[in-house]
Amino acid sequence: MTVGLLGFQTTIAAPVTLRGIGVHSGAPVGITFQPAEAGTGIVFTRSFADGSSVEYKAISSQVGNTDLCTVLGTSATRSIATIEHVMAALYALGIDNIMVEVDGGEMPIMDGSSYPFIEAIEQVGIVNLGIKRRYIRVIKPVRIDNGASWSEFRPYDGTRFEVEIDFSSPLIGRQSWKGDLTAETFKSELSRARTFGFMRDVERLWAAGYALGSSLENSVVISDDDAVVNVEGLRFTDEFVRHKTLDAVGDLALAGAQFIGCYRSYRGGHKMNANALKALLNDPTAYELVEAPSSRASRVRAGEFVPVSMTERAPWSA
Repeated sequence: MTVGLLGFQTTIAAPVTLRGIGVHSGAPVGITFQPAEAGTGIVFTRSFADGSSVEYKAISSQVGNTDLCTVLGTSATRSIATIEHVMAALYALGIDNIMVEVDGGEMPIMDGSSYPFIEAIEQVGIVNLGIKRRYIRVIKPVRIDNGASWSEFRPYDGTRFEVEIDFSSPLIGRQSWKGDLTAETFKSELSRARTFGFMRDVERLWAAGYALGSSLENSVVISDDDAVVNVEGLRFTDEFVRHKTLDAVGDLALAGAQFIGCYRSYRGGHKMNANALKALLNDPTAYELVEAPSSRASRVRAGEFVPVSMTERAPWSA
């Protein structure tokens, strides 16, 4: 099995800009993806009207709130929210190094999926930087439980997601998505799945200052009588679990490196994803850092990656 795109680090070939609105703030926001050198990682920079800015490396230790979305930073006025759809696109396409410049407090929601970000990156292309990429290879199971919900990492010769959801809503019910993650699989099976919510929750969210930009153009909305409100209906019969899997891909991208292993969850979400990742990274006996076996390596099978020293700077270090 081939893991990711290459045994080498990548970036994008040229800058590309997208504009939209924040799903929670409802405010206009623009982002620009900028190429970055090998070893930079994924870095978000938020600029302010007074000319100041704040920068966050997209790693687990920088994550703040995970209640409704994944947020970088802990300051309500200087954080960057709803990064998971962008991160999922970057992870799936194998983008290791990129600067994400944003002029607001959250990523634009676009159509509620990752597909617009995939399109933007494919428009400018991906560049092989010729420096080896490092992966986190899971070597023993790590699991967390929270009531009936659980998430776990397990060793696997590839990169795999097995996500199951279970809602009381008959429209959703119990759904699962299982598959090995490649750029092609993500693009065709997961990237277009949209965020979703229930009409009965809207007034509560508005009162709390959330979902102010949510609409039928960027969310699947479920009515009080358990029907899809959107005129066009669903993009997939199981779009709900596909979107939950998309979110998991984006949340786990905050490892700071791609991983070799299987991630499984039942009734999970952003918080469970974040806590499972922290549990893995906090147990140095559960994983090892690996890279391609030679400088000539291009596409490499998972079992061919070789361990490297754990004493060197870890990819998820701030």
